[in-house]
Amino acid sequence: MSVQASTEEKLKMAINILTGIINDTAVPRNIRRAAANALTYLRDTKLSAGVKAANAISSLDEISQDPNMPFHARTRIWQVLSMLETIKD
Repeated sequence: MSVQASTEEKLKMAINILTGIINDTAVPRNIRRAAANALTYLRDTKLSAGVKAANAISSLDEISQDPNMPFHARTRIWQVLSMLETIKD
């Protein structure tokens, strides 16, 4: 597997996880909104993979410590953050 394919796979996995968070009504609205913002960055075709990841990380980082976040959502957000942190240009 090439580095490019690996990056594309990570982006797809992050998009799938974030979509799950957005569709989960047990997750507070502000957290779903931040996940939707991150998803918008990840789907932006004008940006490089590294910039997409950095923008999404900044969007998610703010809410990753939210005390109102359910544990399952926090775990998934940390999973996405860990994945995105490995993507570089």
